Amino acid sequence: MNTGKIIIFNGVSSSGKTTLIRGLQDAQSEPFLEMGLDKFIWMFPKRYLDQPLWDQLLGQANAAGPLGNQMVYGMHRAIRAAAECGLNILADHVLLTREWVQDAAQTFADMDAYLVGVKCDLSILEAREENRRDRTLGQARLQYPLVHAHTRYDFEIDSGKFSAQENIQQLSKFLDQVSSPWAFKHLKNSTFQHVP
Repeated sequence: MNTGKIIIFNGVSSSGKTTLIRGLQDAQSEPFLEMGLDKFIWMFPKRYLDQPLWDQLLGQANAAGPLGNQMVYGMHRAIRAAAECGLNILADHVLLTREWVQDAAQTFADMDAYLVGVKCDLSILEAREENRRDRTLGQARLQYPLVHAHTRYDFEIDSGKFSAQENIQQLSKFLDQVSSPWAFKHLKNSTFQHVP
């Protein structure tokens, strides 16, 4: 059985990852499942989405809590398992810690797995956050210095400069032209090692 393709979108809350995922699902001829951090967080009982239990998920100031670590490591392995069954996967992520990045690299380096950075100016992120009314205000500012701190990307998107449709077209073109991903392989071979 052939393994599926994995595309993981890493970016701050309100950077436009979900819009890109939905658009790419429509643009690709093959079906892609939507997985990722948002889906896994919403699997928890509702009480965990409010303080103080939220700290067990993402801890203080968006540093990983113990339950958050378990969730992220489990999510990485669930995505891999689905791809090993031949399913194509699109996943949103917020790679807050170096340990999360390294675990993702160890999990996906030998797969057909791409890491896509979704970037945007903080002022635009904060305006989106306020307009959405379904995000905790200040989340983007807290995540901003962390999310891209330990990563390398196969492809980068600026969701503030280009429309979602333009970014989807550019990413689709890249995926058609590139022979294989490299970012997770590079990150796995970096000097930092982590085993959960």
